[in-house]
Amino acid sequence: MVYTALLRGINVGGKNKVDMKILKKSFEQAGMKNVVTYINSGNIIFTNADHSKNDIAHILEKAILNTFGLHIKVLVLSLEDMKKVMSSLPESWTNDDKMRSDVLFLWEDINDESVLDQLTFKPEIETVKYAPGAILWAIDKINVTKGSMTKLVGTKLYKQMTIRNVNTTRKIYELMLETEKQWIG
Repeated sequence: MVYTALLRGINVGGKNKVDMKILKKSFEQAGMKNVVTYINSGNIIFTNADHSKNDIAHILEKAILNTFGLHIKVLVLSLEDMKKVMSSLPESWTNDDKMRSDVLFLWEDINDESVLDQLTFKPEIETVKYAPGAILWAIDKINVTKGSMTKLVGTKLYKQMTIRNVNTTRKIYELMLETEKQWIG
């Protein structure tokens, strides 16, 4: 099965530095196959036929601790999980000089549409919607500082998610599809 591991809080502001080449080797040593990393923010695509998503997350958290001495939360998503997110993500959403769009990937504990009830947002300037496994958020760049997502940082809820912009999310999905073709083909 094809998976992606999204690491929370690495290589941010000089903290929790993780070298992607070493991380790749660590994943391979932990039994993951066809390992590909994408940019420095902790996005790893791989295959594994032996373990459940939960087991994989624990295996990888332990591998990161053993390799880097860091307690890093790892969210593991299957290709099917990613397809659900992608089917809800509007094609018109971008991350560029006009619009900021993010995907807030949710840990299982909060993965429910009711998570939106815990958010305070301004529908007149930002769009926030639930997709299975994620919250999708978009705002015009000129309104970013007026948006409510900056208030999310540091909250209990924030600690149960990991965020990727839509460009990164789309690239991860593309890499997962490529990995699936290579793995099956």
